[in-house]
Amino acid sequence: MTQSTTQTTTGWTITEWLEAYRTQGLDAREALHNLRNQLNSNDAAWIYIVSAAELDAQLDSLTRHANSGDIKNLALYAVPFAVKDNIDVAGIPTTAACPAFTYIPENDATSVARLKAAGAIVLGKTNLDQFATGLVGTRSPYGAVPNSFKPEYVSGGSSSGSATTVANGVVPFSLGTDTAGSGRIPAGFNNIVGLKPTKGRFSTKGVVPACRSLDCVSIFSLTVDDAELVASVLEGFDAADGYSRNIPAAATYFSVSPRFAIPASPDWFGDDKAHAAWQVTLEKIRALNVELIEIDFTPMFALAQLLYGGPWVAERHAAIGEFMKNHAQDMNEVVRSIVEKAINFSATDSFIAEYKRADLTRVIQTLMSGFDALLVPTSPRHPTIAEVIADPIIVNSQLGTYTNFVNLADCSALALPAVLRTDGLPFGITLIAPAWQDAALAAFGKKWHAATQLPLGALDKKQPEFIASTESPKGYVRLAVVGAHLTGMPLNVQLQERKALFVESTFTAKNYRLFALPNTTPPKPGLIRTEGEGAEIIVELWDVPVQHFGSFVALIPAPLGIGTLTLKDGREVKGFICEGAAVNGAKDITHLGGWRAYIKSLQK
Repeated sequence: MTQSTTQTTTGWTITEWLEAYRTQGLDAREALHNLRNQLNSNDAAWIYIVSAAELDAQLDSLTRHANSGDIKNLALYAVPFAVKDNIDVAGIPTTAACPAFTYIPENDATSVARLKAAGAIVLGKTNLDQFATGLVGTRSPYGAVPNSFKPEYVSGGSSSGSATTVANGVVPFSLGTDTAGSGRIPAGFNNIVGLKPTKGRFSTKGVVPACRSLDCVSIFSLTVDDAELVASVLEGFDAADGYSRNIPAAATYFSVSPRFAIPASPDWFGDDKAHAAWQVTLEKIRALNVELIEIDFTPMFALAQLLYGGPWVAERHAAIGEFMKNHAQDMNEVVRSIVEKAINFSATDSFIAEYKRADLTRVIQTLMSGFDALLVPTSPRHPTIAEVIADPIIVNSQLGTYTNFVNLADCSALALPAVLRTDGLPFGITLIAPAWQDAALAAFGKKWHAATQLPLGALDKKQPEFIASTESPKGYVRLAVVGAHLTGMPLNVQLQERKALFVESTFTAKNYRLFALPNTTPPKPGLIRTEGEGAEIIVELWDVPVQHFGSFVALIPAPLGIGTLTLKDGREVKGFICEGAAVNGAKDITHLGGWRAYIKSLQK
């Protein structure tokens, strides 16, 4: 028996929506119609809200999927979401916040199609800076989208409506786009998560281009877990998208003591409250055992200048040039003035700029190779709507200080809530890593978000409890080490060099014996499984990336090798073993229980 939906769904995460359907008997049709009826068409965040008939059509399709036995594969069963209005939804107008540009697509964008196939339900299209050109959320004929905390402040853009609908708890997630920070700035300004994937991880087919070579579909959500779930649905090669890429080997995750590079002497453009929030954030980050190192961001700033000060403006013109021939007067004045600068650049300029981009990217990637990630303020200031209107170009440029270079440098990024400023506005941070490190960013992001103890979005609601996974990450091998590779021992560096992750200290089963092998440098033990009397031996578990596991094994000298160990709790993992003949004449140290105790006994 289904439950009548009288309770509010405001602020529900994806998990809570699914829980309500699957265990509480919430009626999906009634719940979503009730939610739709609560939406306000005068809200500047929305450009289009689906009709009752359009909602029913989606629900009918979902019911057919469920009745055909596919419900187990519907990871987002009846979960509502919003779509930035430069991403196509079949049968619903796409305006890109320019009424004269409006068309009705016959097909869903690939990203929307994949979400629908997973059971998600589109509630409507959201407002944006026109043609996704801006970081402020004010460049739209449908109105400036107010900040979800203080309406006189900007919401950020260009994905303004997508961010605020999540921050205000209307939907658990939404789609935005990100070319220069449009999927990160609004997240930082509204206390939510903004996932900007590696370029090509999500298809951009069916997206009105801003700069097609740089564009990404992005995700807004209340939690990193939700963003990861949506990303798992969206990712995958799309042959219909010329910029789609196959996902390579699994990410290498941050160590337990990651190293983040931060900008030296950042400019706050007079926003002292943002500066103070950054200082508080750094102390909180250090408390998570993170090492912070200041570096010179000059190459990043130089690369960022190419986006609007170079021929990439011409790429924006390439996207809408035909439309502008007859409709330039129908465009937002600021957006038009930016795109019209394309006339200043020749084809030669484009190649020269591309060479400069490649050179700067190489410098940046070399800088980043010494760190787990870059850590930056998502934005160095948070202006009011009035401040943006008074100086729309300069203020917008300031907001992109730490976002504009990221797609040009082919990086992944994750915008996260950090602290609330002394004036009550959100302050956010962004982690930036090389391409395909999305999973590593998310893993740390979960830990960080939980540590902030901030509410979800603009809601009076606590975030879910953080529970660390006990399973090896995808693409990793769990390895038990027993001797010189233990933490603090001479060969532990071999694990660290391969980005191995410390998991825990535990014990083998009772049928093992430990020996100190003679004539080994550095000293090494031999672990032997026995059919007779044995003992529990202390081991450390480390997760080693598969792509580096072979090079690690190649360093192991005879008589040692890698086999399968049985742990005290019955788990079986890969681990160090020793040839039986090698322990003849070796010192039996089983009674000490582990290698550390033996080394300590030698020191005594």
